[in-house]
Amino acid sequence: MTKHFDVIIIGAGLSGIGSAYHLQRHCPQKTYAIFESRNSIGGTWDLFRYPGIRSDSDMYTFSYSFKPWKNKKSISEGQVILDYIKETAREFDIEKHIRFGHKIMAASWSSKAAKWTIKSSSNDAQEHTNYTCNFLLVCSGYYNYENGYTPKFEGLENYKGTIVHPQKWKADIDYTDKKVVVIGSGATAVTLAPTLAEKAAHVTMLQRSPSYILSRPSKDKVANFLHKIAPSKIAHRIIRFKNVVQGLYFYSISRRRPKEVKRFILSQIKKEMGKEYAVDVHFNPTYNPWDQRVCLVPDNDLFKAIKNDQLTVVTDHIKTFNENGIELESGKQLDADLIVTATGLELKFAGGIHFSVDDQDLEVSKLISYKGSMFSNVPNLVGIVGYTNSSWTLKSDLVGRYVCRLINYMDKHDKKQCVPRLKNPSMETIQVIDFSSGYVLRALDRLPKQGSSFPWKLDQNYFKDTYALKYSKLKDQFMEFS
Repeated sequence: MTKHFDVIIIGAGLSGIGSAYHLQRHCPQKTYAIFESRNSIGGTWDLFRYPGIRSDSDMYTFSYSFKPWKNKKSISEGQVILDYIKETAREFDIEKHIRFGHKIMAASWSSKAAKWTIKSSSNDAQEHTNYTCNFLLVCSGYYNYENGYTPKFEGLENYKGTIVHPQKWKADIDYTDKKVVVIGSGATAVTLAPTLAEKAAHVTMLQRSPSYILSRPSKDKVANFLHKIAPSKIAHRIIRFKNVVQGLYFYSISRRRPKEVKRFILSQIKKEMGKEYAVDVHFNPTYNPWDQRVCLVPDNDLFKAIKNDQLTVVTDHIKTFNENGIELESGKQLDADLIVTATGLELKFAGGIHFSVDDQDLEVSKLISYKGSMFSNVPNLVGIVGYTNSSWTLKSDLVGRYVCRLINYMDKHDKKQCVPRLKNPSMETIQVIDFSSGYVLRALDRLPKQGSSFPWKLDQNYFKDTYALKYSKLKDQFMEFS
């Protein structure tokens, strides 16, 4: 007999646990289950175990709106974040709803039955099991959990040392007193490099081209002061609002006045590194701020490691790997005992689930995002993807609450299906993630699109989304209930 739930949530990471809370709080009459392909809670924060892994957003916006962040560090270590997610699941009795070791292979919608049929593959058995639900909530993130992205390097087979992608980092990898090369310049590289430098003989961060890097204190003095004088919930709301406004202002001014913002970022690095350091070579990108994500470093740790001669940044291209390390296009040789390929992610829509609606396979690249949460012509399906220019959880909180609004509206009006309909098929569309980063460009043919106007356009603006998802009418000219 096929087991039925009112709602199925795919993924027990940050978004999945948050969405489960909102369901319990706002739709207490509904049954639900969380299907998690791995054997533990946490998603990204359980998968990635490389040294130094931390948030690259402040924790007052990265934490849940309903569970105040009380740690004194605003930029937090990965293990602390994982503990926070697990604590949330325990505190709100969400754990009992999680089915670990269940990977969702396919999801098919029947308009006649007004149900999704979910095909699940259990890690404990070779057979597939079917489940049904009225509403499907995909909280599996946007990247491939099995593998990260590693380019095809010339001569890689000749290298005799250890090479690892951060996504595959194991606790037994020894880098103490070793020569380490970290390939990359993004958020993972600038997190790894100074942390490895604390124990390694020396670390070289090898980048093909620079990224924008900003330093900020790991502790928020204003936040810690407010927590001393105000109840935690009130302090959390004030700090969260402050940080959202600051983040949106920086993103907005970066888009409107990129030259001035670029000049400011470089001036801060030059102030820290001194006139003699080649900032314009190693920290001066060719693109504008927020054409790719701006990397965050806490307490200038990257720059301090460089000044202490623990870390060297090299901007060059790889010619070939050899027995001892890497030969660069410039002719320089980088010897290494350990090479870490912090070369990016592989994007994967909804964990690679095969979707169909009324026996018609969905072409993901032809879907248009509706309010950044649903998809054109796909009923009762919500996908949670956080902000690229701000904290992931700001968006996932809004969408989790939006799902509850939809469910309660359908119950009140005796409706079984809700589906966004695109009335103008000739509307101009662009890539759903408006970035020029390699991981985005490599996956354009496997991702949905966004439109040119509301509600099909993603503004990456928390306040606009708050109105659209929390307060605006559910039944508009595009949303069809039946």
